[in-house]
Amino acid sequence: MRFTRARYQRGSLIREKRKVGPDVWIFRWREQTSQGRVKRKVVVGTVEQYRSKAAAQNATETLRIDANRETWTPSTVEQLVAHYTERELPSKAHSTQGVYGSYIRTWVLPCWGNRSLSEVKTVAVEEWLKGLPLANGSKAKVRNVMHALFNHAMRHEWAEKNPITLVRQSAKRLRTPDVLDVDETKALLSELKDPFWTMVFLAAATGLRVSEILGMKWQDVIFDTLEIHLSRAIVDGVVGGMKTEASRKPVPLDSALAEVLLDWRARTPYNRDDDWLFASPEKLGRQPYWPDSALRKAVRPGAVRAGIVKHIGWHTFRHSFATLLKANGEDVKVVQESLRHANSRITLDVYTQGLMPTKRQAQGRVVKSLLAPNGPTPATLVAASA
Repeated sequence: MRFTRARYQRGSLIREKRKVGPDVWIFRWREQTSQGRVKRKVVVGTVEQYRSKAAAQNATETLRIDANRETWTPSTVEQLVAHYTERELPSKAHSTQGVYGSYIRTWVLPCWGNRSLSEVKTVAVEEWLKGLPLANGSKAKVRNVMHALFNHAMRHEWAEKNPITLVRQSAKRLRTPDVLDVDETKALLSELKDPFWTMVFLAAATGLRVSEILGMKWQDVIFDTLEIHLSRAIVDGVVGGMKTEASRKPVPLDSALAEVLLDWRARTPYNRDDDWLFASPEKLGRQPYWPDSALRKAVRPGAVRAGIVKHIGWHTFRHSFATLLKANGEDVKVVQESLRHANSRITLDVYTQGLMPTKRQAQGRVVKSLLAPNGPTPATLVAASA
């Protein structure tokens, strides 16, 4: 469904006689509705209130502005979704567009599409979320989609102020996805071979999103200054920009992690500066691995062999990284900037900064906890699998 904007209309003002009482000024215009364009009119006032047409014209200015605003009002969630996906969703990062679009098609529309906006209440949404056959992290994303839709509706004054607004507060338990502790991460790594060993280790040691890891090229890893400069992300095979402005900040590179990456670079045939870090041999290095395929063929089977019963997705390693940073007692600002989150408390944003050496030290403590004691390394792993 597309929403087109009519060209600017000035409307018309006429004087109309009444059977009883003084004549009145009538303002007429056309309005776009879901059923098409319809004629509208309103009484501006009597000729006693506005003695000249010019005075009545001045009184219609607000009406004229309103008539030229988008006057179509969605009545169902399906219509709201159509408006949101055309007007607001394209302005978001490609990864967000893909995730939101998928959840809208798979979960939101089948349940809520035909319902009126007034039917969508917090309690009903909470009960629906509880019943979805999804992991808690995925439920939280579906909730965020619903919240985004009704924020869009409220910005256009299409919805009451109460739908969905309490979901974020009352469904906090959906925000606690599975995380892996150090021993579990080591156990998983011991069951993996490269490139998946290095891929998972990089995710666990940096908290990078899988779209960012797969979007990395060797030229992005600055070994001289021990930094990673991210400039692209890959979602559903599409190369796009970074998720947020904060995501573009340089990522620290611990020296032990740098050695892990150098070891992998020495063994992969795709090691030129403009090659992908994790180029797929099946695609002759022209494309990186597909994240879902890596999970299905290597990471999750490895978790089963390691005796891990938790649900593992690529975002598990990002959550685990944050948990390890907090467990190590790192400063809140360092954690926030290590994850490159855009939002934090204003006092932290204004008065403190997570410096690169501090973030690298924090990352180093995570790397060391994963590598020692008796943790698998790329060298020992290759020797064991030879």
